[in-house]
Amino acid sequence: MENDVQILNNGYPMPSVGLGVYKISDEDMTTVVNAAIEAGYRAFDTAYFYGNESSLGSALKNSGVPREDLFLTTKLWNDYQGYDKTFEFFNKSIENLQTDYLDLFLIHWPCEEDGLFVETYKAMEELYEQGKIKAIGVCNFKQHHLEKLMSETHVVPMVNQIEVHPYFNQQDVQDFCDHYDIKVTAWMPLMRNRGLLDDPVIIKLAEKYEKTPAQIVLRWHLAHNRIIIPKSQTPKRIRENIDLFDFNLELTEVAEIDALNKNARQGKDPDDVKIGDLK
Repeated sequence: MENDVQILNNGYPMPSVGLGVYKISDEDMTTVVNAAIEAGYRAFDTAYFYGNESSLGSALKNSGVPREDLFLTTKLWNDYQGYDKTFEFFNKSIENLQTDYLDLFLIHWPCEEDGLFVETYKAMEELYEQGKIKAIGVCNFKQHHLEKLMSETHVVPMVNQIEVHPYFNQQDVQDFCDHYDIKVTAWMPLMRNRGLLDDPVIIKLAEKYEKTPAQIVLRWHLAHNRIIIPKSQTPKRIRENIDLFDFNLELTEVAEIDALNKNARQGKDPDDVKIGDLK
């Protein structure tokens, strides 16, 4: 199936749709990856914290897809923030993933109270300048985190991966990122199906376009030029989640979905997350 590509602020191309592999077990990884490859995915999003970098690396190695055709993202976990640890755990991640470079390396949470995200990012800047990472960025950064980071470092993040969906659109963060050409990636694009896909507005549009409610929401994200990494282990849903490029929502329909915002955060508030909190 077709997949769109977005150009990051350093000129590096990133697929608009990737597969998130959070909570996908080692036992299931090969089946899931093969289904994704067959459906047209080439971007895969993992994290050291997920504990499945190695199984993802093996599955991709055995898939037959050349490394240069893949886009691999992983994230530095909170417990390993700090200048020296960043190099150590970058090396662990690329070893796990059986690659000698990353397409995208992200700080998983700001953990601002611990005061390490700036020096962590400076280490990532060095890896980026060495060519070991093609793009660098952050996750779960609010505007004030980004302002601090950008005032003390010199490479503008290419990506900010955040919780964003129609019930929690984080418009202030989106506007800030758009201004600085930081690409927003949605890590909970479907709100983990906590009622969003039953919303009458979404259902109505799904019926109009003969698409699933999930496809309507994912297309809404793309209308806002976001990157999306929906997670699924079901081959049918994996295919549906990338089958988004044969229709477009009208501007009025995008606005109608925009109006569903309730500021209903589902995950942790980044201001409240400290090193050692999440296990």
